[in-house]
Amino acid sequence: MISKVSQPRLKGFRFPRFVISYAVWAYHRFALSLRDVEDFLAERGVIVSYESIRVWCQRFGAQVAASIRRDRPAPTDKWHLDEVVISIRGQKHWLWRAVDANGDVLEILVQARRNAHAAKRFLRKLVQRWGAPRVIVTDKLRSYGVAVRDLCPSVEHRSHKGLNNRSVASHRHTRRREKIMGRFKSSRQAQRFLSVHDQTATLFRPKRHRLSAISYRHSRTDAFSLWNDYAAEMTA
Repeated sequence: MISKVSQPRLKGFRFPRFVISYAVWAYHRFALSLRDVEDFLAERGVIVSYESIRVWCQRFGAQVAASIRRDRPAPTDKWHLDEVVISIRGQKHWLWRAVDANGDVLEILVQARRNAHAAKRFLRKLVQRWGAPRVIVTDKLRSYGVAVRDLCPSVEHRSHKGLNNRSVASHRHTRRREKIMGRFKSSRQAQRFLSVHDQTATLFRPKRHRLSAISYRHSRTDAFSLWNDYAAEMTA
């Protein structure tokens, strides 16, 4: 569970650190709105407005996500890349997402274009963070081929719609949250939210169908322990 052990208070915040970390965890772990999290906290005797929760999630969510990404094991050498359209203020934008062979999200990037320049920008960001993989699997979008040839020509590129189901399936949680939030308000908001949301999912969704009940409980306990450690690292 989220720890209630006494921790140093965050300067400028009147609520204990564990309350703030719990709110950030609940918002990104479950399909909840900010007002839902406000009600969760009110039931536990913590009276705080949803606007304060919004500030907490924006300010500390990125710090926790960076800590999760820092401590993650190296990804597999086979990546799946895919892009999906999202509507922001009536305009089409594209959410580019990369996952490894285990289905763990490596990176996301919201862009206004779906062309070779956008594909290169996304792949460059991926390679700078994780290094080059052995295999990249994509759909039939030709922009991927241009990006792979220019940035990592030694990587095997498999372009086939039917091979990329793992990446396509990773968009389901995004669609669910997009509906609850009434669509994203800006590309910056979408990038900020999904960067935290996907890393939280990596920590707290350990492919339960592949684990025994005991293994899953151990994994969940480890995830809570890590979250408490990351909450202790948060800085105002």
